[in-house]
Amino acid sequence: MQRIIVIDDEPYILLMLKKMLEKEGYEVDMATNGVEGIELYHKNGANLIITDIVMPEKEGLETIMNLKGENPDLKVIAISGGGRVDSREYLHSAQLLGAEKIFPKPFKKDEIVRAVKELLEEE
Repeated sequence: MQRIIVIDDEPYILLMLKKMLEKEGYEVDMATNGVEGIELYHKNGANLIITDIVMPEKEGLETIMNLKGENPDLKVIAISGGGRVDSREYLHSAQLLGAEKIFPKPFKKDEIVRAVKELLEEE
């Protein structure tokens, strides 16, 4: 079974993505910031990371850099509702750091599911 780690500081987003992706047959771990997400990756591994950008402790861009530095083939989807700047700027930076797919919040559930399937079918 393919494992996905979802990293977001919003509990609603975490639970929604977990339920949605488990319904599609994926194993899903949740983390509320990049530090937890990287620890989960080291502990359990993952085929895909879905990470928010603006979070406490370790934000998403740094998390993407760390994880892609360890495993350049790791698939990453970045999501962002923005923060001090528009979400498109954060998401563009995430792409430059290696995120394969980017989505501004709010996103459509079916878009995320389609992106996950697309990225994991390549494996």
